[in-house]
Amino acid sequence: MMPLLLKLPLKWAVGWLGVLSLAAHAHALELTPLVDAQWLNEHLDSEALVVIDVRSSIDNGGDEDSFIEARIPGSRYTSYTDDGWRETRDSVAGLMPEVGELERLIGSLGVANDSAVVIVPAGTGATDFGSAARVYWTLKVLGHDEVAILNGGFTGWQQQGFEVASGEPEGFETAEFTAAALREELIATTEDVEAARTTQAQLVDARPTDYFMGDAKSPAARVAGTIPGARSLPHQTHLNNQNGAYYLDTDGLQSRINAADLDNQERTIAFCNTGHWAATDWFVLSEVAGFSNIAMYDGSMAAWTISDSRPVQFARDGIRQVRELLN
Repeated sequence: MMPLLLKLPLKWAVGWLGVLSLAAHAHALELTPLVDAQWLNEHLDSEALVVIDVRSSIDNGGDEDSFIEARIPGSRYTSYTDDGWRETRDSVAGLMPEVGELERLIGSLGVANDSAVVIVPAGTGATDFGSAARVYWTLKVLGHDEVAILNGGFTGWQQQGFEVASGEPEGFETAEFTAAALREELIATTEDVEAARTTQAQLVDARPTDYFMGDAKSPAARVAGTIPGARSLPHQTHLNNQNGAYYLDTDGLQSRINAADLDNQERTIAFCNTGHWAATDWFVLSEVAGFSNIAMYDGSMAAWTISDSRPVQFARDGIRQVRELLN
């Protein structure tokens, strides 16, 4: 490249060097799906980086007031539960909003198409991690690849003694964010799930075991039970409590995958009640374990059970049964 630059007019060469410098700077971030607090601290000054704090009432994670009181320097706040990352349509909770609405939400946080994004959960519980995983999945669906989750969340950041800012946060410019592509292969519809039951596709239930067994039920689902043929991979088994902060357990992931009898080469669909816990399963299987053909059913059991025509399966006393939904 240098011989070519030497042959160019000086102002052109300087311009090309600037472009190459920016590209090298972006590449130097080496963003991986899961980053630790040390890595984030070393890259906080990067102009390409946008840190998004998604704390909410989930697992007592906090709210905007908590963010103002204590946050990662330079981070920006959005409420996972209140700002429109999910919506209810046709009586089904937890669905992905329209692309245009998400583009406006993401752009309002100053995220442009060339931004690198690190999502910060509260780090206060296993369910809280799903907030970051769901936002991560949403960005991926919209074609944005430069995105990561901070392992341990804000609680882990504090726990490790890194700098904490407080008071009114500095303002920032909004950005124009446009979905690069809608990756429909990452979204499973009810029709996709129905088809999966007649093929070799793997249905993965991310809910705790009592939901999978049919002994507990979410208010979002009309009846208890799971989708017939589903395998159980409870979302909370992926997180470890380390002195009050929740970190993803990557070391034990393969043994959990083996216990669920999952094949990373098969089409896989993760679900839960409303596409929240399932986001954690999707993240660990897709982004950590390397499943190459995996989607998330955002409607999950809320959508599956809204019709009386779809079967559910439940297990009690070791006996597995299948029953048709009744009015």
